[in-house]
Amino acid sequence: MVNDEKLSLDELKRLENYEQVKSSAEAEVNQDIAEEVHRARANDRDDIRDIAEELSENAASEVIETNREIERGRSAARVSQVVDYIFFVIYGLLSIRLILELFAARESAGFVKLIKSATGLLYQPFAGIVPSPTVDGGFTLALPIVVAIVVYALLHLAINGILRMLAHRKTHI
Repeated sequence: MVNDEKLSLDELKRLENYEQVKSSAEAEVNQDIAEEVHRARANDRDDIRDIAEELSENAASEVIETNREIERGRSAARVSQVVDYIFFVIYGLLSIRLILELFAARESAGFVKLIKSATGLLYQPFAGIVPSPTVDGGFTLALPIVVAIVVYALLHLAINGILRMLAHRKTHI
């Protein structure tokens, strides 16, 4: 019986030790899990913070680039307006000269002299390029003026095309 009691006491001690070891192991495992969860959450927070910072930087870069494109577009539009105005003045002056030639305006009239002097440099490269048919009464279809207007229109289109390309150029793909 003494042996039985001793065995029972040993068994109880072993059971208590087992429960202590089990509780201790369980506590350590729970602590490890809690630390891992905390570490994972901290890593997730860091990852989320990094992603948020990257998205914020990308958004700011896009806004800055968009503002640059808008400013470049505004500048090109302003230059295009000036170019349009200059070419419209050229078209108007050359058209008036064409009409004056067509209706055989008197060369001695002040307005005719003014228009011819204002368009002299614009018309000079085209003078004599093609013949100008004349009818009785001095009415002349000055085809070199028509050629000049067409060439200036093409030049106008080319300049505006270049300005459009500059205004809408892509800086990256």
